[in-house]
Amino acid sequence: MRIAVIGCGYVGLVTGSCLAAVGHEVVATDNDFARIATLLAGRVPIHEPGLDGVMERARNSGRLRFTMDCGEAVRASDALFICVGTPPLESGEADLSAIDNVARQIASEAQSPKLVIEKSTVPASTGEQLQRTLAAYGRDSSVSFRVASNPEFLREGTAVSDFLHPDRIVVGVNDAESEQQLREIYQPLLSGAFHCPIHPSGCPAADAPIFLVTTLTSAELIKHASNSFLGLKISYANVIADLCEKLGGNVEEVTRAMGLDPRIGPQFLNAGLGFGGFCLPKDIQAFVRLAHRHGVEFSLLKEAEQINKRRIDKFLEKVRHALWVVKDKKIGVLGLAFKPNTDDIRFAPAIEVVRRLVAEGAAVRANDPVAIERASGVLSGATLLEDPYEVAKGADALLLLTEWSDYRDLDWTRVYSLMARPLVLDARNALAPEKMKAHGFEYHSFGRPDLKAKAALASF
Repeated sequence: MRIAVIGCGYVGLVTGSCLAAVGHEVVATDNDFARIATLLAGRVPIHEPGLDGVMERARNSGRLRFTMDCGEAVRASDALFICVGTPPLESGEADLSAIDNVARQIASEAQSPKLVIEKSTVPASTGEQLQRTLAAYGRDSSVSFRVASNPEFLREGTAVSDFLHPDRIVVGVNDAESEQQLREIYQPLLSGAFHCPIHPSGCPAADAPIFLVTTLTSAELIKHASNSFLGLKISYANVIADLCEKLGGNVEEVTRAMGLDPRIGPQFLNAGLGFGGFCLPKDIQAFVRLAHRHGVEFSLLKEAEQINKRRIDKFLEKVRHALWVVKDKKIGVLGLAFKPNTDDIRFAPAIEVVRRLVAEGAAVRANDPVAIERASGVLSGATLLEDPYEVAKGADALLLLTEWSDYRDLDWTRVYSLMARPLVLDARNALAPEKMKAHGFEYHSFGRPDLKAKAALASF
């Protein structure tokens, strides 16, 4: 099938590359001409494991190409995936101006019937507005437009695998023809009849994904409902961690037992600095505003949002308590991305922690395996270093803010010898307390009891 992908960010690049990998002819475009120039030069502008190889093979096969001309992409396709950004406005509602612009371009450039697919995360009823805009701006009355919703469930760091091995594919449609066309698009994934480019020795055994057909509105709600629920789980775990600190419990023991219940599951029950990134914070805000606009009070999500915002305050309280005075202290930071295996720093809690420490007069040095270049554009007053051991040298405290495996595997004996004071504050509960204590560190995390206090209780 001939497919256009409009928007070459995380979702668009993964969607276009993977659709080409399974056999479709894909043309991708973006209004960021610098990004398209980078892609035309064969470079991937984002860090996403496996994407560079999938994209290169798709381009070499002739099934994936990039263009700066959105009209060309529209005219060359039967189906179009809209993958543009929907950032939050000051009110918290989603900014849909990019989708509106794309709709008008599609309407004015189309010369044949098109299936227009929402891949961007949008509030409910966007599909109806999209359908009206396409009809209003269409120049040729003989050209028809059908609108569908196909929400993405890609996790940064594993997005390629998530696309090629999904647990479910959700499509929201208003007609049988759109459903059939979407089935054809995803048939290689539904049948498993393709060679997975990220597993050359054979794809991992997995059940075929569920192809779930819903109404257009339900599909739009599913994405926001899913992400908001994940945010709820994280905030819930963080409140449990706070309670454990007060009572001497261990949050990891509590959440592990909870997660063994199949009705709950273990995912997203990790206590720490809270969630960030471009999806969960903005999707929760947008869902709350959507509910309010339609007379539904979503106080449950509002509180989850506030709990998450307070995590940075709680962590900085731990830093101040441990250091006494923050001003003029040398503080090392490990991790700037909002999660491991990505260079995405949008709404990253680590970035806000660094900014606030710098504002309090600390001398901050920071490292991240892949996000330093992006962080350099938004952080001032902090020194960004390529070597994590240089970050630790002479530090009064070392803060672990992103749970990269690189940091778990550091030579912590060497780190101990480099620091002015062997103090580690682990905002992600990524390190083993017993191991850190054995190395001689003063170690703090969220919701896990101090080992000395635990030993004292055991001997009582």
